[in-house]
Amino acid sequence: MSLVLDVLYRDDELIAMNKPAGMLVHRSWLDKNETVFAMQTLRDQIGQHVFPIHRLDRPTSGVLLFALNSDMARIMSEQFALHQIRKVYLAVVRGYLSGDGRIDYPLKVKLDKIADKFSAPKAAQEAITDYKGVAQVEMPYPAGKFNTARYSLLQLFPQTGRKHQLRRHLKHLHHPIMGDTNYGDLHQNRALSLHTQCDRLFLHAQSLYFTHPKTLQKIEINAPLDQQWQSLFQQFNWYFPHLFEKENIL
Repeated sequence: MSLVLDVLYRDDELIAMNKPAGMLVHRSWLDKNETVFAMQTLRDQIGQHVFPIHRLDRPTSGVLLFALNSDMARIMSEQFALHQIRKVYLAVVRGYLSGDGRIDYPLKVKLDKIADKFSAPKAAQEAITDYKGVAQVEMPYPAGKFNTARYSLLQLFPQTGRKHQLRRHLKHLHHPIMGDTNYGDLHQNRALSLHTQCDRLFLHAQSLYFTHPKTLQKIEINAPLDQQWQSLFQQFNWYFPHLFEKENIL
């Protein structure tokens, strides 16, 4: 039985899906053994070619927008490049982090060991992420050197779009995103997985806001949480239905 993707929005020009965690956006020679990709699966599902506009990291879930023609792909790609599209993410991080804040920390360009083997190092680029603390919880099991485990739920508002920006910025704050195998805390990740049976990266592209280039309508697209997110919320006694109500992003 083939995978059926959750289509969140569609018109004559654009289509958005809720990308599952673990799915690559498109084919990549960096992972030649992978056979399932968001772009090809969505194309086969709707019987129409789709054009990528932006991307999400493989372990990140949530709103992924495609164009249905090349002209719209170019226009929307420009909107992303000019930061005219508002993006909101949810993340569960290690430790207590509350209130509003801004992470203004330049990031060096991440070069791939294979694809960028002969590329010269590049200067750090401006990178800005705003965040808002939503909830905190302390769980009665050991994590690393601590007797209990503390977590925070954040909404993240990236103002720039650097590679792995959110994951690297939260690491910089010493509040890494749970389940992050590249920038996270191995002992904390193991404790969370052992005690909750939740083992994904807890980063979710919650919402996209933009002005439709053709109709000039204000578009808002929200992506529901998957089963692991829902299970973690239940175990942490977190209940925030308002997070996914239209025009009610905190």
